[in-house]
Amino acid sequence: MALQSEELELIGAVDKSPSLAGKKLTDVLGMAAGTFKISPTLSQAVQRRTGVVLLHATGSRLPQVTDQVLEALSHGMHVVSTCEELAFPYFHHPALAEKIDRAAQRAGTSVVGTGVNPGFVLDRLVATLGQVCGPIRRVRAVRTVDALKRRPALQRRVGAGLTEEEFFDLVDQDGLGHVGLVESAALCALGLGLDCDDFEEELVPVFAEEDIPAAGFTVKKGRVAGMHQVAVGLADEQERVRLELTIAVGADDPMDLIEIDADPPVRLQIPGGVAGDRATANLVVNAAPRVTSAQPGLLTVLELPAGR
Repeated sequence: MALQSEELELIGAVDKSPSLAGKKLTDVLGMAAGTFKISPTLSQAVQRRTGVVLLHATGSRLPQVTDQVLEALSHGMHVVSTCEELAFPYFHHPALAEKIDRAAQRAGTSVVGTGVNPGFVLDRLVATLGQVCGPIRRVRAVRTVDALKRRPALQRRVGAGLTEEEFFDLVDQDGLGHVGLVESAALCALGLGLDCDDFEEELVPVFAEEDIPAAGFTVKKGRVAGMHQVAVGLADEQERVRLELTIAVGADDPMDLIEIDADPPVRLQIPGGVAGDRATANLVVNAAPRVTSAQPGLLTVLELPAGR
């Protein structure tokens, strides 16, 4: 996507994997991507260039990627990351968020976490729709994804093929589920001006009603086909934000749905839903030119311009 953008010039790539470092990016992608090789370190890829934006996609949890973000900032780089917890890091990791914000301000650069979700469908798009409303009483947003149309790694990440016991064992180990739904709920509340004082989250399995062929395996009838995850934002124990995410192989009626209870009420449905992987890549690429002119520091997507 970066190669296709008229606003960006791709100048390097970094991967610490021995199987990729040192190879030409053109050979890895199978398309023309310049003559440079994939670098094992960020400093080698950037060298002495200035005004560089790092398109960062290595992990979902902020503690896993904080050092990588700080390294980029030490080189005077802006960072646009797919790290889900970075979309609103103040919820789970306020100390790390403050550390990144201080480093970015010292560097005079900006950091933002974005993607299809968190970063767009269940938060930024909801906040945008809310601009046509008066005082908002409640919002409900639903995203249903057929994992058969997504990469095999996602099918495994939502528990496809597991027994119910195996599913909950992995949930207890933080080995399953979508990272970032609570972050989306917090962003959604912030963007709609809802003062939520508590957030709750629930994750349950979705079961296959028949045998379903998946990527290299079959989900047997009665086994886990995927997951249903809910994040709720409360104000004075009253539900104000409700986000529902279902990702399962063979999920019926994939779509994105947003309902805002306000004056006037707003209801938006996207049949088929926004394409997750491609949309995330485009969101990252399209955010890159925007962060270079943003205020220094750690940002949320709500602080980016609405248009491209």
